[in-house]
Amino acid sequence: MTTYEAMFIFPERFKEDELDGVIKTVRAEIEKLGGEVISSTRLGRRVFARPIKKMEQGHYAVATFKLDNFRLPSLHTRYRLNEDIVRVQVVRAEPTPAQPAPAAAEG
Repeated sequence: MTTYEAMFIFPERFKEDELDGVIKTVRAEIEKLGGEVISSTRLGRRVFARPIKKMEQGHYAVATFKLDNFRLPSLHTRYRLNEDIVRVQVVRAEPTPAQPAPAAAEG
């Protein structure tokens, strides 16, 4: 499985409590395809630099998940059909480099 990071933009019409349900739906789509959601973070409401689908602002969220490579196109298709998602961008997450052990003090 490959680790991915996805940035989601949801319509501004959602209230904070409604947004939780939409994010659960997004997580469920990943799990339906055999993926594993590692983490998800809401980034809040932000104003767009230019209108997207006649909207001026939206709610942003980021999710990190693991999924088989061949299932990613299917996930994109599912998200495109979902009207509760304005835009989604998925990128391969960079592995975090291992921290070197601190050097022992010579004395």
